Amino acid sequence: MSNRFVHVNFNFRTLFILRQQTPCISSTSPFSTHPRTIDPGQQMKILNDKNQFKQTIELFEREKKKNKDQLSSFIIDQALKACVQVRDFRRGQDIHQLVQHRLSADSSLVRSLIHFYMQCHDMNTAESLFHISTNKTVYICSVMMKGYIENGKPEKAIEIFKGVDKPDAVLITLLFKACAQVPSEESLNFVKNIWKKYQNTSVLDNHALTAFIDALMRCGDVKHAETLFDQSKYKTLPMYGAMMKGVFSLRFFPNSFTENFYFLKNPNEILILLLFNGCAQLPSEQSLNLVQKIWEQSKVKSLRSDNLLTSVIDALMKCGDIKSAGVVFAESPSKSISMYGAMMNGYIKNDMSKKAIDLFKQIKDPNEFIITLLFNACAQLPSEQSLSLVKAVWKKYQNASLLNNHTFTALIDAFMKCNDIKGAEAIFHKLPHKVLPMYGAMMKGYLLNKTPSNALDLYHQIKNMKETQSNLVIYLLAINASAQIAMASECQAIVDDIPQHLLLNIQICNSLIDMWGKAGCVQKAEQVFTNLSSIDRVGYASMIHAYGINGMGVKAVELFHQVPRSLLADFTYVCVLNACSHAGLIDQARSIFSSIEAKTEKHYAAMVIVK
Repeated sequence: MSNRFVHVNFNFRTLFILRQQTPCISSTSPFSTHPRTIDPGQQMKILNDKNQFKQTIELFEREKKKNKDQLSSFIIDQALKACVQVRDFRRGQDIHQLVQHRLSADSSLVRSLIHFYMQCHDMNTAESLFHISTNKTVYICSVMMKGYIENGKPEKAIEIFKGVDKPDAVLITLLFKACAQVPSEESLNFVKNIWKKYQNTSVLDNHALTAFIDALMRCGDVKHAETLFDQSKYKTLPMYGAMMKGVFSLRFFPNSFTENFYFLKNPNEILILLLFNGCAQLPSEQSLNLVQKIWEQSKVKSLRSDNLLTSVIDALMKCGDIKSAGVVFAESPSKSISMYGAMMNGYIKNDMSKKAIDLFKQIKDPNEFIITLLFNACAQLPSEQSLSLVKAVWKKYQNASLLNNHTFTALIDAFMKCNDIKGAEAIFHKLPHKVLPMYGAMMKGYLLNKTPSNALDLYHQIKNMKETQSNLVIYLLAINASAQIAMASECQAIVDDIPQHLLLNIQICNSLIDMWGKAGCVQKAEQVFTNLSSIDRVGYASMIHAYGINGMGVKAVELFHQVPRSLLADFTYVCVLNACSHAGLIDQARSIFSSIEAKTEKHYAAMVIVK
């Protein structure tokens, strides 16, 4: 009996200790009727952990009424965290005033307030608190650095680090993250020096190593990052993530990385998603092989979540493996709306809009993304049938809350591509809130339907809007409209509107060359061409075309022979052959035509005109 009693008491005591270690609002001892309440700060933390931020603030206000001068630093910290989450900036400022007299003696309060102001994007107040602090602990420095990084000021985070004598692992990790945000030779040298200084100490941990690899990759030192990654005995999932982000930002795959990924024992879903999404952004044969090999692994297939299935379909489609994407989709027992979206988007990207439209017809309850994709598909496949489908879907959902600005823009584009200008105009004019892409879709539609004056009318309505000043597409459309009208005065007016920084953009310059050529102002086209810092295929072709349409075939041929072979494209040959045709340069045309290795229908058509 006694042994059993001891055993029971031991279990009770064990349970009681475990209960004490588990946070709770209140508990009752099994041997007492008196309730045990825990610290209000702990209660507030539990509420914050449960995302019950308003209740946290209510509890704080009750505690403040009891004795505002006895509120612990922990209570203040939890209250400020809740204020951030509910965006109650004013209450946070009131708390600041409440504890102002305690700041000189309590560095933890300074840290909490700096964190609050940084989270609220009030860097000035955070900086003021930091500068007046007489005890700048590593914790205070860490919240300053973290705040600067999150607010897009990594340079300031780096300066904070330079003022710390003995940084810990957190500060070094934050430094690497800051340098990764401002990739340069200076940043690269700095992170390397810090790593060299502390690599054989106990300061650095896996978090620091991961951040260091990320910084190396962002700064372009792939070889060093690869070496560290390969030499690391314990490769954590975040390390793979850092390598992967670097791989895709630099747009290539190191062989060792792909080999290591194959042998990764338990890649989690986030890492695989990151891989598939990266391969989708970097479509190539290598990307496709990587996606296929990873997907064929049973441990990956066993995950089979909607997100993973959607991601692999998207990656396969972007890499051009439409058949495999279709197999994954067909074999999925439960097809989510996002999977339908990935399939439709893939068909559209691969110029198979008919299949995207057919897939749409299988969906019972499409969302705004699916409807937008349908409109995009119909715009890519303009016909009376496509227009009828667009109208039917528009009629069905126009009064629903499904449609957003992207959907309306795609709808206008579909009407325009299907040559229903009046339909597009009716929708556009009825929209109470018009965003810039809608104006762009209308302008593009007018150009497509050869009514450039309407496009310019719209341009003049929006040219003084702040968003327009930095929108490359709107200016390109205005230039193209002026090129269609081909009036020198109108062309000059558009050029005068374009901000100086955009006049240096190569797409703008190429379009200006084309515009001035069509307006008969060859000298102005030449001036733009001469001022190009680097000339691409379109630039050469545009200038050759400008010479050609203005009867300057000899100059067109001379420029053609100056084009580097690597920059010769099909349209370059077409432009120079047309120039020869306009100028009657038959022998030159024949010579150029004979030099074309892979002749297309357009090349033959141009030669027919020459003859």
